[in-house]
Amino acid sequence: MLEMKSCLLAGISLLAASLSLPGQTNNPAPLPTDSNPNDNMRTNLITNGQRVFTCGHSFHSWVPPLLKELANAAGITNHVVAGVSSIGGSSALAHWKVADDKNRAKAALTAGKVDVLTLSCFSGPDEGIRNFAKLAVEHNPNVRVTLQELWLPEDCFPFITGPRAPHTVNDFNGATLAGLEIPHAAYFKAMEDYVRALNAELGKPVVFIVPDAQATLALRERIIAGTAPGLKKQSELFADSWGHPTVPLKVLSAYCHFAVIYRRSPVGLPMPRILMDVKNPQWDDKLNRLLQELAWEAVTHHPLSGV
Repeated sequence: MLEMKSCLLAGISLLAASLSLPGQTNNPAPLPTDSNPNDNMRTNLITNGQRVFTCGHSFHSWVPPLLKELANAAGITNHVVAGVSSIGGSSALAHWKVADDKNRAKAALTAGKVDVLTLSCFSGPDEGIRNFAKLAVEHNPNVRVTLQELWLPEDCFPFITGPRAPHTVNDFNGATLAGLEIPHAAYFKAMEDYVRALNAELGKPVVFIVPDAQATLALRERIIAGTAPGLKKQSELFADSWGHPTVPLKVLSAYCHFAVIYRRSPVGLPMPRILMDVKNPQWDDKLNRLLQELAWEAVTHHPLSGV
């Protein structure tokens, strides 16, 4: 509990502004009103397969095969995994600093072979995002860079790197939504201020946010309320005390990325293979549907998702 209090105080010290729910605006974009959940009339629907390069860590680098499966399921057969750079616990800057002769991300961007670059970083935004965005748009003016707003490791921002109190995965079960909102709001403000400033510098929207954390908070709220089919404890979303994702959270994240990259609802897509392969009878179509709905709601309500 000492560690959670430290995280809470750190979040309070960084939170400069509003009492709004994290990741939402005062006037969020409405969800589609048609009874068909895949009605995308208000979005700039992307129908062509995208060439997607991913730079990330263990909270993100597993997205590419899931994203390709979702694209195929949606009838987008020419989706391309353009490459993956995976570095444990990394910032975007760590991927930028990979030696040029080994830097597959820079090579692909310079060759103009990337439509979407996905990035993620643990401790808030860093200059690697800016470096990659400038390089990407120089060689492909229509490129998009997505930045994952991920669930916070150990529910803490900024992440505590020094000595910490003993903790286990079960500590997630004691979290309340009110307690989670403070560190997350500070994190969201840091990320979104950075993206807005960077897009202003670039002269147009290039960087878009994938609101994984907002969708995760919504799912945890449902678990706390006892209304998440197949999930009874928050700890079921996490493989360890740090917060590495279990299969349901991986699927939720993949749906968020799909919705941002293709600007279409994932609702109605078949259950991904990794969710079926777990063979947990409680993780069924009802859970899959909830994950889809929460992802789409988070993406359509986020002002920087591009949807």
